[in-house]
Amino acid sequence: MSTLALAFDLGGTELRGALVERGGDVVARVSAPTLAGAGSKAVIGQIITLADTLLKEHPQAKVTGIGMCAPGPLDPKAGIVIGPPTLAGWHNVPLIDILSRQFGLPVRLENDANAAALGEWRFGAGRGTGSLVFVTVSTGIGGGVIADGHVYHGRRGLAAEIGHMTITGEGDRCFCGAVGCFEAVASGTALGRRATRLTVPGDGSLLRRLSNNGDVSARHVVEAARAGDVAARGLVKAEAQWLGIGFTNLLHLYSPDLIVMGGGLSNGFDLLAPTIRATIEQRAMQAYRDVPIVPAELGDRAGLVGAASLILWEGEPGTALAMVQNDETTTGAREASQG
Repeated sequence: MSTLALAFDLGGTELRGALVERGGDVVARVSAPTLAGAGSKAVIGQIITLADTLLKEHPQAKVTGIGMCAPGPLDPKAGIVIGPPTLAGWHNVPLIDILSRQFGLPVRLENDANAAALGEWRFGAGRGTGSLVFVTVSTGIGGGVIADGHVYHGRRGLAAEIGHMTITGEGDRCFCGAVGCFEAVASGTALGRRATRLTVPGDGSLLRRLSNNGDVSARHVVEAARAGDVAARGLVKAEAQWLGIGFTNLLHLYSPDLIVMGGGLSNGFDLLAPTIRATIEQRAMQAYRDVPIVPAELGDRAGLVGAASLILWEGEPGTALAMVQNDETTTGAREASQG
C-alpha cells in the first residue's frame, strides 16, 4: 500500500476521519457526530477512537503522519486550538502536542477553511492556479486564501476571516457582535432567515410547504427557485447580490486567479452565478472583472485531503510554510541561547 496520511476534519456537527494517499485519493473514511458540548477531552477521545478504527481496518497502511483541520480561531504554528465558538470547553488546547504524544507521529494543524482551500487548490477546482480564494457559504461564511502557492496565515494564523468583513451598515447582528458582517447578510442562515420572514406558516407558499410550515432554510429556497417560484427567485437574486459584493471585496484585497465557492449553498451555484457575475461587473475595477468564479469540486472531502497534504506534501508549495518558518525560528532561537 502506498504512503498515507491520517486526516481529520473536526466540525461542530460532525467529525470526519480518513486515510488519504498523496494523490488526494481517499482510501477509507469514518465519521461520528461531534460531542461538541462535551469539552476538548471528549472530542479528542473521539479522534483517537476513529484513528484506531482506521488503522485496525487497514493494518498494512504506511501512515507517515496526521493532518488535522478544525474551526478557528487556531494557531497552526503553535498547534493550538484557541477557542472555536462551535466547540464548548476548548480554550488554548495544544492539539498537536496531544495527538503526537498519543500516536508517535508528526501532526500538522490547519484552519478548516484553509485546509479546504488547500484541497481545492491542489486536487480540485483550483488545480493549476497560483492563487485562489476559497469561500464556503453555509451556516456561516468562511474562507481560505492560497497566495503564490502558499496558505496565507497572517498573524497567529488568523487571516482570511472573510465572513466578518463589514459590507453594510444594516441588517441583523452577527454572532460576533457586529452589524453588517458578510456572514450575517449572505450566509445560508441569513438566506433562510429572510425567507422565513417573507412567509408565514400556513400561507400556502411553496417555501412553507417545503419546510412543513416550519422555518425555511436556504435549501428550501434553492429548491423552490428551481421549481420557478417567484418569491424564491427574488430571494436568490438578493442573496447573489450580497455574495457579489463580498466577492468584489475579495478580488480587490487578494487579486486571485480564481474564486472557488463551496459550502451547502454552492448546490445552488448555477442559480446564483449570473447575478454574482453581474454584481462584480458593476462594482469591481476593470482589471478584476475577468477572474473566474467557480463551484468547488471536492465537496466534504476538501478539508480532509487538504489536511492530509500538510503531511504528504510537506516542504513543497502549498503546504505547511508556517510550520517550516516556525521550525527555522525555533532553531535560530535555540542556537542563540546556546551561543
